[in-house]
Amino acid sequence: MTKAAPADGQPRRTPRGRGVMGSTGLYAAVGVAALLFLIPFYVLVRNALSTDAEITGEEWRLFPTDIQWGNITAPFEDTMVDFGQSMVNSLIVGVLHTVGTLLVCSLAGYGLARIPYRHANKVFYAVLFTLMVPTAVTFVPGFVMVSSLGWIDSYRGLIIPGLFSGFTCFLFRQYFLGFPKELEEAARVDGLGYWGAYWRVVVPNSLNFFAAIATITFINGWNSFLWPLVIGQDPSAWTVQVALSAYMTNQTVNYHLIFMATAISILPLLLVFLFLQRWLVQGIAQTGIKG
Repeated sequence: MTKAAPADGQPRRTPRGRGVMGSTGLYAAVGVAALLFLIPFYVLVRNALSTDAEITGEEWRLFPTDIQWGNITAPFEDTMVDFGQSMVNSLIVGVLHTVGTLLVCSLAGYGLARIPYRHANKVFYAVLFTLMVPTAVTFVPGFVMVSSLGWIDSYRGLIIPGLFSGFTCFLFRQYFLGFPKELEEAARVDGLGYWGAYWRVVVPNSLNFFAAIATITFINGWNSFLWPLVIGQDPSAWTVQVALSAYMTNQTVNYHLIFMATAISILPLLLVFLFLQRWLVQGIAQTGIKG
C-alpha cells in the first residue's frame, strides 16, 4: 500500500536532527535534575562517615579525610537514645497505621461510591470539610481524648487516632467511582453482597491503587514527628523521628550521630519506595478517574 504524496508534490523529510537534539536536551535536563536531587543524599552520607570536627570545619572536602566506619554502629551503641527500639517502634506504627488506614478509608470510600443512601452526599461533604480544618485545631482535643483513655506511651495512642484520613477517603471514593460496575454486578449475580463484592472483586483488581496509597501512607507515618513526640513521652515509646531530635540538646549537638542515624532511618523508606514505585505512579494516575 503506497502513501499519498503531499499536495505540492514535494517529498517531506523527517527532522531527525531536531529529534536527536531534543532527546539529548531532555536527557541532559533529567540528568542535571537527578544530580541535584542526589546532592542532599551525598551530603548526608559524607557527613555520616565524618568526624564532628570535619563536619563543622571551615574547609570543605569532597570526601572525609579518614572515613569513620565506626559511625555506622554508633547510634545503636549510644546509651542516651535507644535508636534500635525507636526503629522498631516506627516500623510497627508505620505498618499498622498503613494497614488500618487502607482498611478504614477504602471501606468508607467504597460505601460513599457504591452503597445507595440518601445522606451519602452529606456524609461526603462532611468528609471534605475535615480537610479544611487545620491540624492544630484538633491536636489538643485529640491529646485530651487519648490521655483520658490511658493511651499515652502506647501503640494505640500512636496509631488509632490517625487511622482515618479525609483525603485518603476522598481518593478511594474517586477511584471506586471509576471502577467498572459490570464486575460488581456479576459478583452480585453470584450471590455476593457489598462486602463480598468489595473483598473478592474490587480489592483484587485494585492492588495497584492500594499499593500507591500504602506507599504514601507509610512514608507519612514514618516521618510523623509532632504527634509521636507528645504521645510517646517515655523513651521506650519514641519513634525514630523523636529519637533523632534527642541528639540535639542545649549542651551538645552530636553531628555524626544525627547524620548517621538519619541515613539509617531513611533506608526503610527507600526500600518501600523502590519496591512499590511502579504501583505508586500507576495509582496516582488512577486518582483522576471520574465516574
